[in-house]
Amino acid sequence: MDDYKGTIQACTEFDKVKDSLILHKAMQGIGTDEKAIIDILAHRSNAQRQQLRAYYVTAFGRDLIGHFQSKLSGNFRRTVRALMDRPVEYYARCLYEATKGLGTDEEALVEILCTKTNQEIKEIKAQYKKDYLCDLKADIVGDTSGDFRRLLVSMCSAGREEGTEVDVDQAKVDAQEIFKASEARWGTDEAVFNRILATRSYAQLRAMFEEYSKISDKGIEGAITSETSGDLRDGFLSLVKSVRDPCSFFAGRLHKSMKGLGTNDQMLIRCVVSRAEIDLVEIKEMFLTQYGMTLGDYIKDDTSGAYRDLLLIIVEGEN
Repeated sequence: MDDYKGTIQACTEFDKVKDSLILHKAMQGIGTDEKAIIDILAHRSNAQRQQLRAYYVTAFGRDLIGHFQSKLSGNFRRTVRALMDRPVEYYARCLYEATKGLGTDEEALVEILCTKTNQEIKEIKAQYKKDYLCDLKADIVGDTSGDFRRLLVSMCSAGREEGTEVDVDQAKVDAQEIFKASEARWGTDEAVFNRILATRSYAQLRAMFEEYSKISDKGIEGAITSETSGDLRDGFLSLVKSVRDPCSFFAGRLHKSMKGLGTNDQMLIRCVVSRAEIDLVEIKEMFLTQYGMTLGDYIKDDTSGAYRDLLLIIVEGEN
């Protein structure tokens, strides 16, 4: 497809039998042929990887993901697992891991729930229930609190208006409501932000952002930054940025995962893998524009070994 913006292409000469034999051989005996694994997984679409999963268990009597898990380690194993999951499985697992154990990965919750369509959220919730035998909304309620919890519950309800029609008068009313609930008063009524940001269609929100810029020098992002804080601020900002420009949002997420000391590998893996068959080409271009350095060079400086090799091939879209 001429308008395809992903970096991973479906292999035109895909042969699940041949690929399965190569993968099986790569994991036989002591040690693992990581290059062979990378050469196949980074050059197959997710749909083709699902065919490999199905054939592998028939041919060799063991689950391919389980075999990878037993032979690989660290961030390379995490990236391979992310590639082998169906997208809905991966999102459900990221959300489960974000709420289980010690602490909460608020950034994963925000990144997934605040950027998905109603249908995607419904599918993720169903997969979550199937895989973990528990309810996503209940787990979110049990692991978060306050206004941030209310935002995530709103997102999880999958009730956003959809469509491309724009009511300019309503956009003006919404902009005024947010202004009166924040900049025009002492204190902030977060419930007004939540109601409008969580219910309006993306097209309607973009119109509201434009109207807000006419009545406030700060703009909607500036208002959120000055009037809210912590996880709630990150949630509102993520929602606004992803609605306004998804590629810019994910470029920012990738930069955040690697800037400063240390690397947020889970965020890095999640952004690279989840966007590889959607818009990673445009995200790379936006990354270069915003940060003056290629995404590939950032990854080279911040990662190592087979993990780095796999990420770079995904990002660069090498055939």
